Amino acid sequence: MPDPARGDHTEYPLTDPYETGMLDVGDGHRLYWEQYGDPAGRPVVLLHGGPGSGSGGMSGMRRHFDPSRHRVISFDQRGCGRSTPSAADPAVSLATNTTHHLLADIERLRAHLDVPAWTVVGASWGTTLGLAYAQRHPDRVTEMILVCVVTTTRREVERVTRGVGERFFPERWRRFRDGAPPGARDGDLAAAYAALLADPDPDVRERAARDWCAWEDTHVSTHPGHQPDPHFTDPHFRMVFARLVTHYWSHAAWLEEDSLLRNANRLAGVPGVLIHGRLDLSSPLDVPWRLSRAWPGSELVIVDNAGHGGPGFREAINTAAARLAPPRA
Repeated sequence: MPDPARGDHTEYPLTDPYETGMLDVGDGHRLYWEQYGDPAGRPVVLLHGGPGSGSGGMSGMRRHFDPSRHRVISFDQRGCGRSTPSAADPAVSLATNTTHHLLADIERLRAHLDVPAWTVVGASWGTTLGLAYAQRHPDRVTEMILVCVVTTTRREVERVTRGVGERFFPERWRRFRDGAPPGARDGDLAAAYAALLADPDPDVRERAARDWCAWEDTHVSTHPGHQPDPHFTDPHFRMVFARLVTHYWSHAAWLEEDSLLRNANRLAGVPGVLIHGRLDLSSPLDVPWRLSRAWPGSELVIVDNAGHGGPGFREAINTAAARLAPPRA
């Protein structure tokens, strides 16, 4: 077994789920979930990014937890992955797909699986969701590991859709901006794209999804060896992702501005590690830095020469997992 005191950092093999299911969470939504590892092991829940990336993107995160002594739970959030209905269908309303619906879904899943409390692990958008969940239900969270930390404020959305592009990727950002209608190019670009993705013309929707995902691939491309996300070549995934991200970003995740920072004191007593790349342009380092200062018992780990993801995160996540969520004997 890995011993953090000795500096051991083991990644475990991927295993097949020992149980899967669909959970009816109301509003016509059914969530796909999976459980891996030992049913009697230490419970860990994985919150995927996007919104809309699906739990498949968290498979690598499972490798940080011993399948012989952890119980790892993964699920697809509303509208994406194998959950139904799919946001790829333009006829599917997103009115009941908000952060507050997702928080209730997590609690329903926890109760359904009879988990008293669990380690919460989130990546990117999953860190916003994890923070909101833990602040609402601190008694259900034993510890947290948050990777590529975002809080999805209007300020952060404005930065990632406009500020980053104008300063660091001016040519590609101009193409992204020009994908919006002329009258919307100087306003809320997430809202402009959300409107395009709801257009009755399928060609307009498809072009908007392509343009949005091309920009997503651009602003995360700061770490060495970055490769375009192959998921964005899939029209179905592209549409799900673009619809859900623009929906959530245009509403700043239905959270009051900076509420996750203001309420960080609610996490006192919940140990947490925030892992962030120093070169992350999608989410600047000041976001997790301010959060770590406001959250008693948290630790900020900065990964040099890394952006919004990349291989440099492995050791930091392994160390955090071994220290905060050691497997049960």
